[in-house]
Amino acid sequence: MWKSNTIFNHFKSTLNFSLLSSRRFASTIAQNPSTFNSIPHANQVIDFPGGTVKFIPEMRFISESSQERIPCYRVLDDDGQPLANNFVQVSEDVAVRMYNNMVTLQIMDTIFYEVQRQGRISFYATTIGEEAINIASAAALTMDDVIFPQYREPGPLLWRGFTLQEIANQCFSNKYDNGKGRQMPIHYGSNKHNYFTVASTVATQIPHAVGAAYSIKMDKKDACSITYFGDGGSSEGDFHAALNFAAVMEAPVIFLCRNNGWAISTPTSDQFRSDGVVVKGQAYGVCSIRVDGNDALAIYSAVQAAREMAINEERPVLIEALTYRVGHHSTSDDSTKYRPTNEIEWWRLARDPVARFRKWIERNGWWNDMAESELRNSLRQELLHSIQVAENLEKPPIADIFNDVYDVPPSSLREQEQWVKDTVKNHPLDYPENISA
Repeated sequence: MWKSNTIFNHFKSTLNFSLLSSRRFASTIAQNPSTFNSIPHANQVIDFPGGTVKFIPEMRFISESSQERIPCYRVLDDDGQPLANNFVQVSEDVAVRMYNNMVTLQIMDTIFYEVQRQGRISFYATTIGEEAINIASAAALTMDDVIFPQYREPGPLLWRGFTLQEIANQCFSNKYDNGKGRQMPIHYGSNKHNYFTVASTVATQIPHAVGAAYSIKMDKKDACSITYFGDGGSSEGDFHAALNFAAVMEAPVIFLCRNNGWAISTPTSDQFRSDGVVVKGQAYGVCSIRVDGNDALAIYSAVQAAREMAINEERPVLIEALTYRVGHHSTSDDSTKYRPTNEIEWWRLARDPVARFRKWIERNGWWNDMAESELRNSLRQELLHSIQVAENLEKPPIADIFNDVYDVPPSSLREQEQWVKDTVKNHPLDYPENISA
């Protein structure tokens, strides 16, 4: 069995992967000018904060990119066959549980998408094509690790025990929704599961994760934080500030970028000119790796290794997971307007992460067609029941719109609350029957 850090050592030795170098440029103490000038070849270097810098007579510009793209770590090929043994071994129990959760995401997306189309909830966003990133990354963490999601990561919540009923309660904004009905559907959050509430604002969670990681470090906890974001999020200032702060403060945080090719309708070719997101880590002094995001074993191995580095070496790690958003950006989007359908279908059929992982566990004798049929049937029935229950439960009381902000609400807020209650009472046909005024 390979240890997680062995994977990174393997990359260093076999790939000469400079982005994974543990070298840090130590600060230097400025020398006395008279003493410094007496040092042989002193006029060939400058003693600058961060280390000595060598002088050269030639004018050299750093190239905007290397001739070869950064390689992508992979364990399983498209047919589910291991390419080598350079991955963290997964037990049968963990592997089957990972697969169960990946299938759960698929069924959730299919049913909730249709529920939204029927007008029963207002919004939904799928994780189709990104199930491996969701579940395998969660499996490599511990419950003490704090998660800062974007809005396409319900998988870590499922892995940590968030039930389908709780998922449905949130999407239907009923009285048992943790967010008290104040958030859009899919904006989950759970203090119990160390999962910060989803926010639609792009990339704002990234610096939050760094702050949490620094707090974890100060408290000397055996844990880290992890934040998820898309390729579009790497264009936000929050991303760059967060990486720099994390590197300087040596915060134990994992930055996991789901580079799925599209930031809504903006392709990566319009998003950046660099070699993806992975190279941005080196500029900030952050150890980085590129991983096949449709390979559950590669994601599991990389995240587990990154976690050990973040905690044991007190440093941030950037993971760029190459994947593809097979579904539309959300139920408010029609992605066929800006990308070809044959491209979408190719990724859905040829690069499906769930099918690839299933082939691997079947070859190990851990799965079969009967187990597959039973799982999908039982999940479908459980989810349909959860939706039926959630849809018929009362909505949160109107008062919940106005509380939890002020200790003593001002009179203006109380007046607004009364106005809303009167409006609901006077126009009952315009509001759900199960809303409590």
